[in-house]
Amino acid sequence: MTHGNGKALVAGVGMIKFAKPGGSDPYDLMGAAATREALKDAGVDYAQIQQVYAGYVYGDSTSGQKALYRVGLTGVPIVNVNNNCSTGSTALFLARQAIESGAADCVLALGFEQMRPGALGTVFDDRPSAFENFDQVCDALVGNEEIPLALRYFGGAGLHHMEKYGTTLEDFAAIRAKASRHAANNPLAVFRNQLTPEEVLASPDIWPGVLTRLMACPPTCGAAAAVLVSDAYARKHGLGRHVRIEAQSMVTDRPGTFDNQSMISLVGYDMTVAASKQVYEAAGVGPEDVDVCELHDCFAQNELITYEGLGLCAEGGAGEFIANGDNTYGGKTVTNPSGGLLSKGHPLGATGLAQCYELTSQLRGTADKRQVDGARTALQHNLGLGGACVVTLYQAG
Repeated sequence: MTHGNGKALVAGVGMIKFAKPGGSDPYDLMGAAATREALKDAGVDYAQIQQVYAGYVYGDSTSGQKALYRVGLTGVPIVNVNNNCSTGSTALFLARQAIESGAADCVLALGFEQMRPGALGTVFDDRPSAFENFDQVCDALVGNEEIPLALRYFGGAGLHHMEKYGTTLEDFAAIRAKASRHAANNPLAVFRNQLTPEEVLASPDIWPGVLTRLMACPPTCGAAAAVLVSDAYARKHGLGRHVRIEAQSMVTDRPGTFDNQSMISLVGYDMTVAASKQVYEAAGVGPEDVDVCELHDCFAQNELITYEGLGLCAEGGAGEFIANGDNTYGGKTVTNPSGGLLSKGHPLGATGLAQCYELTSQLRGTADKRQVDGARTALQHNLGLGGACVVTLYQAG
């Protein structure tokens, strides 16, 4: 019988520079490079890794093995993970469980994605879609079937928030401009050019009055990885013990996703609320204790909604939160210092582990120009429609 190890520690992280489709190495080279970076950062050899969870959305089965065989052939168990846009955090969730349960003492979580240009679409059109129920609700609430799936979902959620709380298009533009200012200090971000809110508003309309092109994250290629260890393993091998996963929760959809007749519920708000409450309770902290947060800003609309879902501000209070500068340096909670999905990029399988990379850097105090002064408690939110939401709370050791 195995016995628990206590909290999982983040011993090492690795990430490569994100790139536009066509501008990156193939997925296996990216995955191997991020893995080597994480191993080097942790100070361990690949032979010490006892389990691997490799996440990606667009790829054939055992793509994880293809990437990791470039690092070594050790016979280590490799589990391939696909949970839509929350894939990277799902790999992290499984790695953390392996450590805490005592099943392993040194585990690698890897995420990578080699994407194509353009909006996300259906790959397997000869079988029922995983989004069939979502599409039915979306069609009934907002229509606009000509708009690609993700744009319609999150644009519709933003529209619902505007109608319910008086949120403006300028609020979403301010979020996108903030992302660009943060990404300007991130050498691994795909877009580092700074934008003004006016430039965001002037970009081509995807949904007039609701969503412009610059409010949507770009398809991106990239990879990131993390090495998790038990405290006993870290002490035995002299590894870093600076960052621990204090609490983590994964939540999937409940009936309200479809029954509430709300686009906000449809895109995962209720999952965010539930997962974050579980994490706060388990960690014994509240949203007011969070110094820095990497959240799932696949669209500026979702970042705004997520402020409220995570409890960073009151429901309906996101506009004031933005206006007061509480989402950036000098405010209450610095959100997406990396530039987030909007500017750093969103290679689906890598996103959750790129968030881990950023928050680990913040809690170590090694984030350079992006550093949040005195960061001790960090929150991660990674959302996948279809659906799964993973919320993780880290604390400095």
